[in-house]
Amino acid sequence: MRRLWPQKVVEILLPALIFILALVAWEVVVRLRGIPPYILPAPSLIGATLVKDWPILSGSLIVTLWTTVEALLIAVAGSLGLALVFAQSKWIERSFFPFAVVMQVTPVVAIAPLLLIYLDSRTAVLVCAFLVAFFPILSNTALGLASADHNLIELMELYRAPKWRQILLLRLPAALPFFLGGLRIGGGLALIGAIVAEIAAGSAGQGSGLAFRIVEAGFRLNIPRMFAALTLISLTGILIYVAFAMLSYALLYRWHDSARSRGV
Repeated sequence: MRRLWPQKVVEILLPALIFILALVAWEVVVRLRGIPPYILPAPSLIGATLVKDWPILSGSLIVTLWTTVEALLIAVAGSLGLALVFAQSKWIERSFFPFAVVMQVTPVVAIAPLLLIYLDSRTAVLVCAFLVAFFPILSNTALGLASADHNLIELMELYRAPKWRQILLLRLPAALPFFLGGLRIGGGLALIGAIVAEIAAGSAGQGSGLAFRIVEAGFRLNIPRMFAALTLISLTGILIYVAFAMLSYALLYRWHDSARSRGV
């Protein structure tokens, strides 16, 4: 750990330093060229707008974040349950997996306006976020359940272990790294699905999330507020990814090479 500590400090500080230099360069270019705020606001103005409009943006952030969490929880429950069903029979998987593929390959930006016709805006946004997050978690979990050591499966069958013991003691532990990988992907996609649906709802004059604030600010040519809302969306996505990365490391670092090899 003592040998790794300086390396980890560099890995954290170097990207942070480059990011700060990029912000400084952005600020300098805007000030030297006199670019007006309605074309490209400076980072300092975006920060000031974020502080000034925080009462409005924080409420929208809570709406978007809550929708993302709800959609992700439903996607996790649905994909895990369906993956366990797929693990019971290849015929069931081959019969129903194409429907999941169709849900994934259909662009959410095309689905959102249609859902807004049949559902209220909040439900439509939730369904869009769920659809985007569902497939990566399902496919990764199904792959993990199918990746259990077949020699161990045959050994358990030889000893006539019940099906539920095979799943609980062998297949689920083998699928855990795959599930966590799908969760990291699905977390970010749930946020993207919510944002896309909120933009569609905002174009229709509905909604209250961060994307709605972006659409609203665009209509009013309040470009600094647009950038402030976009900053909150980016930070939210980063925090979601970091949270699931830390969860994955906490669950895997003692026994799985995917976490141990990182040397965290």
